[in-house]
Amino acid sequence: MRTIMHSNRLHLLLPFALPSAADASTALHELRSPALDKLLARAALVERVAGEDFQRTLPHERWVARQFGAIAPNATDNAPLAPYMLLADGGTPGGDEWACVEPVHVRIAHDHLVLIDPSALALTDEEAAKLLSVAKPLIEELGVRVEAPTPHRWYLTGEALGKLAGASPLRASGRSIEIWLPHDAQSGQRSRIWMKLQNEVQMGWFEHPVNEAREAQGLPAVNSIWLHAQGTAQPVRSPFVRVLSDALATRGLALAASVETARAPSSFKALPPLGAGTTLVELNPFAAPFIAQDWAAWQAALDEVERDWFAPALEALDAGRLGALTLTLAGDTGSVTLAATRGDLRKFWRRRVLPSLLE
Repeated sequence: MRTIMHSNRLHLLLPFALPSAADASTALHELRSPALDKLLARAALVERVAGEDFQRTLPHERWVARQFGAIAPNATDNAPLAPYMLLADGGTPGGDEWACVEPVHVRIAHDHLVLIDPSALALTDEEAAKLLSVAKPLIEELGVRVEAPTPHRWYLTGEALGKLAGASPLRASGRSIEIWLPHDAQSGQRSRIWMKLQNEVQMGWFEHPVNEAREAQGLPAVNSIWLHAQGTAQPVRSPFVRVLSDALATRGLALAASVETARAPSSFKALPPLGAGTTLVELNPFAAPFIAQDWAAWQAALDEVERDWFAPALEALDAGRLGALTLTLAGDTGSVTLAATRGDLRKFWRRRVLPSLLE
């Protein structure tokens, strides 16, 4: 592990920025990123974490949880982020064990069921609130407490739930849901309480006016719920002096660590002044095209990040206005972290290209 001692350090976390090697020929066909190319070529490799095909959490989730000490450094498939998400949503997790639940659409394929990226639902607050009003009493009847600081995300707690291993929605999106459904974390068996909860809600929403109206507009019905990130809040610490992110879990961890946090700015130039220490910025324009395997849209997102972040950050680093720049690029299963100082940019003999980092 390389330690960089400069002040005003910037760390960019980029989920879904690493396609798989199998997708490389398509994803990187028209890559136009000279600033990123130079940063990758000259930076020092800090960490490379290889993942596995059937891990139920995403590598950037595990990376953030490790940075804050919410999971052990050697944890391989665990990111109990629900209590921190609840905190970021304005709730109070306390010492209870929480799971996050989201309304979703499950599509019937030829011989299996496929989870659709929840963001593709375009569910309005009003629609979500009406569906929640039906689902909440059904869940509470089974002895499970529901907190819903926002109608789009609910938080469940109660001994009846047990300890469930759920999968992150974006980990399972676009795939058959069979192996990703919640199971008992100890026995590995399908959770009966969760199946009952899910069934009660599905029946309550069947032919609901919200869904009838959505289908009449050609929108997918909200026909199921998805559980993930179950866990209990632990004391955490932050290696960052400031955290700028739109991701709930990341902001929640920062809040739990009593660190300044806000939404991610639109560009490097919109960053607040960087003082001593490291500022973490999480940028996530890649998730939707990555999940949809829309590599033209993925490249367009990379073009924007190149223009708004990589190019001006490289210029600031080269001019000495930025002490150090670290990039953590995550994919579907693994992640890579590289760090560069002004001196690294002069190391012309270093040669590294993006395809060499692919999973």
